[in-house]
This record gives sequence, structure tokens and C-alpha cells, in this order.
Amino acid sequence: MFEKIKNWIRARRPWMFNNSKIPVFLSHFAPIEIWAVSFGPFVACRGVMSKTTEKHEIIHFQQQLELLFLPQWILYGAFWLIGLVKYRNGRQAYYENPFEREAYDNERKHTYLQRRPFYNWVNYIRG
Repeated sequence: MFEKIKNWIRARRPWMFNNSKIPVFLSHFAPIEIWAVSFGPFVACRGVMSKTTEKHEIIHFQQQLELLFLPQWILYGAFWLIGLVKYRNGRQAYYENPFEREAYDNERKHTYLQRRPFYNWVNYIRG
């Protein structure tokens, strides 16, 4: 049963939107310039999405699916706040977030989405 759920999640893809103003708008409030953002079943990109960006955002989509969306958003925010306190730098807090670390670490690996371990982001938590 669990294997069927993992395979179902691996097969899911979000709806992708190129040339969106959403990342541009969100960049006004973020410590980085946002190129693309994954939120629920949607990915918005400020330009034309490269294969690397697409894979990065699909990893986030899979993270959200396995945590049923809301808990992932809460954890993402909590990890960012912890990083902000720890590093006193919003940009570094973003890059040290375990959800981002998993996505950046694996966005160029060709078969990662087909073999991604469930809850792999947990392996990227730093103490």
C-alpha cells in the first residue's frame, strides 16, 4: 500500500505557468529574487522555465504532497525562521532550509524524481 502511494506521488506533476508576475511580486517581500515558486498544484515562473528549474519545483511539489501541503508550508516557514535567528541573514536562512537544500542538491540529477526517497528532505536538516 505504501509503495502505491509513493509511486502515485512520484507520478504527479504540478501545473506550470511561465512568464508569471507572481514571482516578481513575491520578490518584493523575500530575501532573494524569486525566479519560480511552487504552491500547491501550481508552479509560477517569472520567465521560461528551464528543465533544472522545473525539476527543482517538482521536488518541492512532491515535498508538499507527501506532507499534505499545509504541514509542509508550516515547516518551511519554521525552518526559515530558525535559520533567520541562527544566521541573522534571510538569504542564508533560505539556502539552509532543508526543503531547498534537497531541491538544489538534486535538481540536476536525471533520475532523481523517479527514485526520490519519501521524506528525503529530513536528511537535509542540520542541527
